[in-house]
Amino acid sequence: MSVNTSRQYITRRARDTALHLAHPGRWHLRTRLVAVMVALLTVICILVGMVSFTTTSVTLNSQLNAAVRAATLRTNQFSSGLSPREGSTPRDPLTARATSAGQLSAVISDGVVYAGILASSGNRQELRPADAKILAALPTTGILTDRQLTIGHYRLQAAIGPHNTVMITGLPLAATEQTLATLVLTMSLVSLAGLAILSLAGTVIIRRNMRPLEKLSSVATRVANLPLDAGDVALSVRVPESAAHPGTEVGNVGYAFNAMLENVSHALQARQRSETKVRRFVADASHELRTPLTAIRGYTELMAMTESLTPDGKISLGRVTAQSLRMSRLVEDLLTLARLDDGQPLALRTLDLTPLVLDSISDVRVGAPLHHWKFEVPDAPVNVKGDDGQLKQVLLNLLSNAAKHTPTGTTVTTTLSREPDGTAVVQVSNDGPAIDPAFLEIIFDRFSRADQARVGAQGSTGLGLSIVQAIMTVHDGTASATSVPGKTSFTLRFPPLHGHV
Repeated sequence: MSVNTSRQYITRRARDTALHLAHPGRWHLRTRLVAVMVALLTVICILVGMVSFTTTSVTLNSQLNAAVRAATLRTNQFSSGLSPREGSTPRDPLTARATSAGQLSAVISDGVVYAGILASSGNRQELRPADAKILAALPTTGILTDRQLTIGHYRLQAAIGPHNTVMITGLPLAATEQTLATLVLTMSLVSLAGLAILSLAGTVIIRRNMRPLEKLSSVATRVANLPLDAGDVALSVRVPESAAHPGTEVGNVGYAFNAMLENVSHALQARQRSETKVRRFVADASHELRTPLTAIRGYTELMAMTESLTPDGKISLGRVTAQSLRMSRLVEDLLTLARLDDGQPLALRTLDLTPLVLDSISDVRVGAPLHHWKFEVPDAPVNVKGDDGQLKQVLLNLLSNAAKHTPTGTTVTTTLSREPDGTAVVQVSNDGPAIDPAFLEIIFDRFSRADQARVGAQGSTGLGLSIVQAIMTVHDGTASATSVPGKTSFTLRFPPLHGHV
């Protein structure tokens, strides 16, 4: 496979997959169930995560706010009562007791900011000038605000303290943010793992519970592929007992399906018995009619040779002879179909179709000299396995139909060829009027005749093409017909011989 072909194949598969995914209505039922289950679980996980995150965030922020207010209260209590001397530096509020590591404390006095944080070692750590500017700009209404400092994200509270100083207290948000981030990560990982596990478990459970439907679908498919239209059909396939127990939805369907199959089986058996009776009657009647028809023809020929008849009597006797011949052909056709229906063994041998085609054309040409007869045959033999007598009857039926049902001057072309896989093909075409599409669908049925088929001088029994199809069937071949204005074709296809390349 070339690179371009591989790319085209991959592109086509990707396009087909995208179209399939874009139409959920085309998905398998188990796929839709798993998808709905995963979607619902995803929504539940998101809702649980949002509620958990919100509750935890509110709780942690409330605790942090309380801690900031408590630290502010301790700082103010520590700083109250201290009377700084003129020109002295305000006492550092970080020296107050019960302060926690990372706590920020600052005093703004006369525009000068004294600020620092309490390190984990218990020592004071000075703030940078950029942080001092941020602290100096805080509102002094006592509202808790969050600010991003160079040392991290802090929640701060600024209020007017003793001696008209501004007291600022803050605690880091790092612990709260880390806790919330850990919560989000944990819930995301747990939710994804849970969704994956539940998806796999749900797929297994749904697939197991869908097995009865799959068995029902398999049985329905097998029944749909059975040739129920004709012949003795043994409709023995049934839904397994495990999928046909009444009481559950699937079990009820399986039970009803088995009951339907039982009814269909009985109907097929009744139809087969009726067909067998009709075929036996036709075969027996046809066989019994051969003797009186032979006698009629013999006596009419004897009368024509020995009796002196008036002109009208000769005409009447000629009509009796013609109708007896027509009846004899009908009886022979019925007997042929009866033998084929009974499946009588054929005298099969390997034969070349070329002589059969040429002989059949020569025979029919004598009776229809006003038609133009053409043929195309290959130089090499076209061998098939068959009964030469029956195959010649097939060719004669097709060629005589072309002569009887087309106007004089029509060109009839017979083509013999072999396809690369070894299939032998015979095609009889003519450039006469097209066949009605409605009649084309039933053209191989027994006793089917179009309106134009009844006007032929030689008449039509409606059995010729039925015999063609029956003979081709017993030869494991096919017969088909196509018709458009200016070209009507009947095609015979013979299976390749074993070992033919």
